[in-house]
Amino acid sequence: MNNVKGKLIIIGGAVDKGSFTEASYDANIANNLNFFETGILRRIIRESKHGEESRIEVITTASVIPREVGPQYVKAFEYLQAKNVGLMYIEKREQTKDPEILARIQAADVVMFTGGDQLRLTSILGGTKLHDIILDKFKNEDFIYAGTSAGAAAASNNMIYQGSSQEALLKGEVKITSGLSLIENVIIDTHFVQRGRMGRLFQAVVGNPRVLGIGLGEDTGLLITSDGKMEAIGSGLVILVDGRQIMDTNLTQVELGKPISINNMIVHVMSMYDTYDLNTHVMEIHNSQYSIPLFTPAETDSDPVNDDKE
Repeated sequence: MNNVKGKLIIIGGAVDKGSFTEASYDANIANNLNFFETGILRRIIRESKHGEESRIEVITTASVIPREVGPQYVKAFEYLQAKNVGLMYIEKREQTKDPEILARIQAADVVMFTGGDQLRLTSILGGTKLHDIILDKFKNEDFIYAGTSAGAAAASNNMIYQGSSQEALLKGEVKITSGLSLIENVIIDTHFVQRGRMGRLFQAVVGNPRVLGIGLGEDTGLLITSDGKMEAIGSGLVILVDGRQIMDTNLTQVELGKPISINNMIVHVMSMYDTYDLNTHVMEIHNSQYSIPLFTPAETDSDPVNDDKE
C-alpha cells in the first residue's frame, strides 16, 4: 500500500444491507438500520472523497445473478443518502472497451464489486483498459476500491479461487492464481468463519510465508489505508495468519493429497475497531483489557486537608 493514495475496503460477504425485499421494511426500519448506521456501507460513504455526493459505481461482474444482486446494493446505498450511485453490468471483456463505461469508471470516486466468482471477475477484467484505470486511480487519487466476497478476494496480487474447506490442508487442494493487484503481500479469503476456511488460508501462507493471510468473516471487513493500516469494520471477525515465524513444515516432502504439517504459525483475531499495521506487523486491540489499569494505587495515609492539624 506504499506510494498509493487510495483506500481498500474488503468485505467477507453476506453484507447485511437490510431486508429490502420485505414488504414491511419501512415498518421495521429501527431494526434494519442498525447495520446502516454502524456498518460497512455507511463507512464506505463516509470514507469516500465527497461523502454522500461521491460517485459510486456498483459492478456485478462476478455474479451469475447480477440483475438480482446489483439493484439491492444500489438501493442500500441510496437509503444511506448516497445521491450519485450507478450500476454496471459488465459481463464480457469486449464491454471493457466501451467509451461510456470507461468514462464512468474514470469519473467514479468508489467502485463496489459484488460477490460471486472471483475467477470470473479477474478473467473478464484482468489486463483491460478498465482494470488499468482502476489501478491508476487507486494509486494517484482519493479513490476507494470496495469489494465483497469475490470482489474482496480478487483485490490482492495472489488470489484463492478454489479449494475444499474440508480437505484444505491436503497438499494441492487449494488453487491460487493472480488477482487484480491492488495490494501486495497479502492473500484474502472470504465467508471465512461460516464456511470453515482456516485450512485454505494455512496452505496459502505456508507456501509463501511472506504473504499475510486475511480471513474475512461474513458482514465483516477491513478498511486499508495508504499508510498500511488495517481497521476491522462490521459485526464479525477478521483472522490474520502470519507465517513469517514458521519453523518447519513437510510441504515439499509429502505427495499431493497428503496432509500438511506446520510448526509455529501465528494467528491473530480482530474485531470491530481493532487495527493492524502492515508495515510493523503490530496489532492493537481497540478495547483491550490492558488499556485500563488492573488495579488502582493504594491511597496514602496522609490527609492533605488535615496535615496542619496537631
